[in-house]
Amino acid sequence: MINDFSGSARIHPQGAGRNLPAMIRIVIVDDHAGFRAQARMLLEASGFDVVGEAEDAANAVALVHELHPDVVLLDVQLPDNDGFWVVDQLSEENNGNGPHIIMISSRQARDYGSRLTSVPGLGFIHKPELSRSRFEEVLADVS
Repeated sequence: MINDFSGSARIHPQGAGRNLPAMIRIVIVDDHAGFRAQARMLLEASGFDVVGEAEDAANAVALVHELHPDVVLLDVQLPDNDGFWVVDQLSEENNGNGPHIIMISSRQARDYGSRLTSVPGLGFIHKPELSRSRFEEVLADVS
């Protein structure tokens, strides 16, 4: 943890890449408002800056364009398209220079097979395992 001397703590994950700022800006994308609220509380209490939330794929892409977050916490299963569609859209539009993406799901990573492992720099967290330490661990891996 790094202190910016203004009274608020800034987080920089251990081992994270140089392309992440000290205050990491996050957009949460999930179709369940209750999960978004819980994830926001957990991440903000951990010192991260949650700058926006989206409930579906189309709004996720629009919000990322508008807010330019450092990280997108992205549910795999969304009502209008899946999270992999969002990853494809952001990758095509940003030539690989977009935000870091951490997929989340109530299903296990193995349920998605090579879809998770075939995308470079894509992280995954099983929803019940979402915690500050797990978020930082995965973020360090995708940075």
